[in-house]
Amino acid sequence: MAKTEFILNAAAEKLGYVFEPGRAPCVVFLSGYRSDMSGTKAQYLAEFCRAQGHAMLRFDYSGHGVSGGQFENGSISVWTQDTVAVIKAAVDGSLILIGSSMGGWIMLHVALALGSQVSGMIGIAAAPDFTRDLMWRDLNAEQRDTLNREGVVLIDSEYDPDGYPVTKAFIEDGERNFLLDKPIDINCPVRLIQGMLDTDVPWETAVRLSQALTASDVRVCLVKNGGHRLSEDVQLQLLGSTLEEVLESLS
Repeated sequence: MAKTEFILNAAAEKLGYVFEPGRAPCVVFLSGYRSDMSGTKAQYLAEFCRAQGHAMLRFDYSGHGVSGGQFENGSISVWTQDTVAVIKAAVDGSLILIGSSMGGWIMLHVALALGSQVSGMIGIAAAPDFTRDLMWRDLNAEQRDTLNREGVVLIDSEYDPDGYPVTKAFIEDGERNFLLDKPIDINCPVRLIQGMLDTDVPWETAVRLSQALTASDVRVCLVKNGGHRLSEDVQLQLLGSTLEEVLESLS
């Protein structure tokens, strides 16, 4: 098994990553909000790429997993910069980006930053602009008041019994990174896998993203009985076959 390597980000915090060499393009997995590179989808893709002989990169944003830094100091801008730094340190050549939930938003910014180096993208419940369209929307008046007054509010979560902090700075940084309100100038093949029973990211987000992308080779796959995580065996197999299809389209 490949071992975890570390680089320093712009804030001199350690970023942990695992790179497994193989054929290009390299598959890069971008995990979701408060998730990390040890999750089910990341591990599945690592095994898939190993079996297929493709290079694969997975990593932890600052404040996540084995990486250093405080979670509440992170933002879409910071984690996009983390992603680009790890890619530049680990990979030469073409990439396929696979972004899960928040990772789907970061994936889009990374593709805009790296341009033609990105050969294809797959979004899994991709959540661009979620700070406004989902997170801010779901805050009640008291929580919004606390956020504006104190700069941070603790949010309950079914995934985290202690809840998690959301900062005003995080919401404001999200505003500077919105993408869905105008065309997104990305022209590689894009596949968007989305559960229709997802209570975190509505399936309409995938359709809206498909319309915003300037690329013509864009497909949305709606999973009728799929929730947000899309990590059951049959859903992982769908991810694998989608990745196979994108790889074949590039050969």
